[in-house]
Amino acid sequence: MSLADAVSPQRTRFPRALPQSLDSVIDQALAERRLVGAVILIAQDGERIYHRAAGLADREAGRPMHKDALFRLASVSKPIVSAAALTLIAQGRLRLDDRVDQWLPAFRPRLPDGTVPDITIRHLMTHTAGLSYRFFQPEGGFYARAGVSDGMDRVQFGLDENLRRIAEAPLLYAPGTAWAYSIATDVLGAVIERVAEARLDQAVRTLVTAPLGMDDTAFVAVDPQRLTAAYANAQPAPRRLADADHIPFVDRTAGFRLAPHRALDAAAFPSGGAGMVGSAGDLLRLLEILRTGGAPLLPASLVDEMARNQIGDHAMAYWPGCGFGLGFTVLKDPVAAASPESVGTWRMGGTYGHAWFVDPARKLSVVALTNTALEGMSGAFVTQLRDAVYAGLAEAQR
Repeated sequence: MSLADAVSPQRTRFPRALPQSLDSVIDQALAERRLVGAVILIAQDGERIYHRAAGLADREAGRPMHKDALFRLASVSKPIVSAAALTLIAQGRLRLDDRVDQWLPAFRPRLPDGTVPDITIRHLMTHTAGLSYRFFQPEGGFYARAGVSDGMDRVQFGLDENLRRIAEAPLLYAPGTAWAYSIATDVLGAVIERVAEARLDQAVRTLVTAPLGMDDTAFVAVDPQRLTAAYANAQPAPRRLADADHIPFVDRTAGFRLAPHRALDAAAFPSGGAGMVGSAGDLLRLLEILRTGGAPLLPASLVDEMARNQIGDHAMAYWPGCGFGLGFTVLKDPVAAASPESVGTWRMGGTYGHAWFVDPARKLSVVALTNTALEGMSGAFVTQLRDAVYAGLAEAQR
């Protein structure tokens, strides 16, 4: 399959009610002021069946949303950087079971008892390394005391210094014995730098985005005029984020420290887990390449490994019914997840307001990028959009 064929031009072989129901979900979220703007892009069996830009890219400037808008990807960066690591593995330059300290000798975080366990590349990619995120810890937690950056704020130090600070903090658990969503992809980014002998932004460009023609995707906005403004849900309407801002998360956690202008700062360190900027079209291109077997980026065997639950029955807080592959969640139990998605569906989101999923059994890829946190990541809009998609597919099969 060629890159041009991976997402073919739109050919409508879907029920007329599907775009109407999707439009209704989006229009309702805009009317209720849960979202400011969004780009939704859906493909089935390689065909774009829905593509809409809705609302405003910049409310204060009155700038409408366009289909090629650029968004701060936050954790949507993770599958892109994970694909870069897997490309190095496909090239024989890195192995999943390499110890991290083979590539980063100074990165040797300790358990609370002072012992230094082995951490592997697989542990990083599956979030089983024992690491954490500052935003998931209580206010004043050990990452805050160490001055760790989650990769979405602006700091006066680089990636190597952030890794030093991460390594100063104790691990949550022995690697491989539990699961916790974490800053591990930032550590993976540092490994990629060492293996590729290039800065992470250059390495990701060489390994992933250039070969796939993802020209909108980088660690800074490639076209500032297309970059959307960033908003946070508030009453009676979302508020525009300041450049040193904070969004609460779940109870008893520190929440997100955000700096929207980081997306324009070429001096900011490249955060593998949260630092990229890109478009819905670019993300769909990567997802469809992976869904259809990985060529020309990866062999199908590595895509299968990426999409396989790697963590057994380890509990995943906030993701019931899910396991984790090499860069994203993998649905194990649709009943536990209360989801119409098929077993094996891949899914992730992003703090600034994003959600995506791939249902390989249905040959379905869905990308929803918004400029409104946290509704676009974990609000009612995400569930409503998903349910509208599957209701439309069910109608098409009648």
